[in-house]
Amino acid sequence: MKTKKIHPYLIIILTFLAVILTGTFFLVLPVSGGNGKSIGFVNALFESTSAVCVTGLSTVTVATDLSLFGKIILAFLMEIGGLSILTIAIFFFTILGAKISVSNKFLLREALNQNSMKGLTSLVIKIVIWATIIQFVGVILNMFALMPYFDGNFPKALAYSIFHSIASFNNAGFDAFGSNSMIDFKDNLMLNTSTMFLIIFGGIGFIVLNDIFKKRSWKNFQLHTKIVLITTGILIFGGAILIKLTAWTDISWLQAFFTSVTCRTAGFTTYDMAGLVDHPATYIIIIFLMIIGASPCSTGGGIKTTTLAIAIISTYYYARGKKVKAFKRKIDEALIFKAFVLIGLSTMIIITATIIVCAAQSGLGFMEALFEVASAFSTTGLSMGITSSLNTFNKLFICLIMFMGRLGPLTIIGLVNKNWLSESDEEIQYVEESVIVGWEKHLWLLD
Repeated sequence: MKTKKIHPYLIIILTFLAVILTGTFFLVLPVSGGNGKSIGFVNALFESTSAVCVTGLSTVTVATDLSLFGKIILAFLMEIGGLSILTIAIFFFTILGAKISVSNKFLLREALNQNSMKGLTSLVIKIVIWATIIQFVGVILNMFALMPYFDGNFPKALAYSIFHSIASFNNAGFDAFGSNSMIDFKDNLMLNTSTMFLIIFGGIGFIVLNDIFKKRSWKNFQLHTKIVLITTGILIFGGAILIKLTAWTDISWLQAFFTSVTCRTAGFTTYDMAGLVDHPATYIIIIFLMIIGASPCSTGGGIKTTTLAIAIISTYYYARGKKVKAFKRKIDEALIFKAFVLIGLSTMIIITATIIVCAAQSGLGFMEALFEVASAFSTTGLSMGITSSLNTFNKLFICLIMFMGRLGPLTIIGLVNKNWLSESDEEIQYVEESVIVGWEKHLWLLD
């Protein structure tokens, strides 16, 4: 890769694209359709993109419009999308004793967003093992919840439990229960708890899991782990309280907590999101949580919990005129810059995409369109009920938004970086000059 100077981000993008197109090929086959009839190319492409990008938005009803074969393909695509094809491939190469080249380790480092290539192979093995164990535990928990629902039908309960565990851990949001998602299970404590357990473990990130199982002590945790755990806890409990307070009569505490967890990129729902029209405050809270999303190096999307935390911490210390730090550790200025660039880019993409979706299809309400775009970009998968009614252009456009959201806007714009092999040192040094920003224009009076 270094010899040919192929940008690692380009390889990552093409890998995801190849998996999406392969999934589309299988899903468009008549054998994948619920009645032996193809769901059509556009719908197959949409479902494949949504599964690989672990989003969960769907233009068809998975329970009835896809056959058992189609559901199996969808489950494989969700697993590949959550762990990434590169992680899975390197895991099997390692198990088979194949040597992992330096270029592939470099590519894996970029895919996992790591600063070093040291210990990457062992990390990949741990990721796959943890993912397997956690999803297996999820299947067992789901079985206890679904056996009574299916009147003791073990094979059917097992099939649904496996599919639901894969979708939950990978924060994908697809369900095989029908068009109502998990609304019929809004009072099922066991299924709600197991689903939240899987979503949280899939969303906190494999680096955090590695830190927890390796060090097992808060004092020895990395700064990254501490920030992720604290931010995740605040978002879950704070989000649940705000959701309950703003939609008090229409939502239970269990639904509020489930919604707070799932709207951060998982996509399941025990509450009819169309009802958010009557609760604009709840609507805004959910969009905010969706955009934040999960944590880095996880199965979830969004701008990430660490991005929000760094932005808030930086603002706090900027207001106090001090260097940015957390837990007695200095935060690199380049990291702060990256966080604000990501927030700015994501905001512009969501706003622009919402305008395009509204302009491309008359009759769409602004609230529904913004919700759909934010859900697609953050790879959440929640909808206010308009996904299946989107026209062909908007279906394809939402596919693009999901793709961009899964890869991340920084990965997309990183393609223009020609100095990815080393830090760039500009030969020409320019004179620094100040630019007035924001409300600081009145400070000239003090000169």
